[in-house]
Amino acid sequence: MEVKDLLQQTDKLPNVPDVVRELIIALKDPDADYNAIAAKVGQDQTLSLKILRLVNSAHFGLSRKVSSIDEAVVLLGMDKLNTLVIASGLANSAVNVDGLDLKLFWRDSFMVATIASWLAQKTEEVEEDIAFTAGIIYNIGRLLLHLAAPKDAMEIQSLVKDKKASRIAAEMERLSFTTQDAGKALLDLWKFPSELGLAIQQYKRPLGYEEPTPLSAILNLANYLNGAKSSDRSVEDIKQFIPKKVMQLAGIPLEIIDKLDEALVLETGLE
Repeated sequence: MEVKDLLQQTDKLPNVPDVVRELIIALKDPDADYNAIAAKVGQDQTLSLKILRLVNSAHFGLSRKVSSIDEAVVLLGMDKLNTLVIASGLANSAVNVDGLDLKLFWRDSFMVATIASWLAQKTEEVEEDIAFTAGIIYNIGRLLLHLAAPKDAMEIQSLVKDKKASRIAAEMERLSFTTQDAGKALLDLWKFPSELGLAIQQYKRPLGYEEPTPLSAILNLANYLNGAKSSDRSVEDIKQFIPKKVMQLAGIPLEIIDKLDEALVLETGLE
């Protein structure tokens, strides 16, 4: 099998709203008209309702109920609204995926995104909104595999679970490519910023590439911290084994290690 075999099944690709794609593409466009994009969000009834439900949740603690996207822009700001639209639009891009618990899948993605955003605040190498978006879609290749080739996806899961194989080794054995490669190919097909695709392709082993990107390092660290948090590792252990060279690639000062406690108690507010 080749990656192109997955992409050719257009009816099985994640269904991302056009306005969400526009927002993601606009992340690297300094001249993007975000107000025009917000107007398009307002015209998408399903997406608008999801965004307004998020905005009115206890997480934001607003003093009054928000009834329109225009009000949300005023109270939250365009940057925060962009984040919510991208998160909501991607999270609803697929339903009833064979062999994949979507609730857990997106919970993991949102947590990685939240930690990646926190890490991006500690460096001048990566923009916060780019880091957050990369976190949400960091595992999009795995979603694609379950949608387009569910039998292969579940056999890979069995290899990982029953034979204790690493996921990369299991994917290479079964597919001859990784879901990170598939994720990059999908983002290239959608014409997303190349920075996102490269980061997703590299994040598992960023130091193994000739030209690794700081964003791939951010994703690697976010995954490390999310995994450590999920497995209840001690803070001392997490600080000791966090990959220092990856921190340097991300442009994050090593002194930040002393503040990792903050990252371990973050909440997404997007469940």
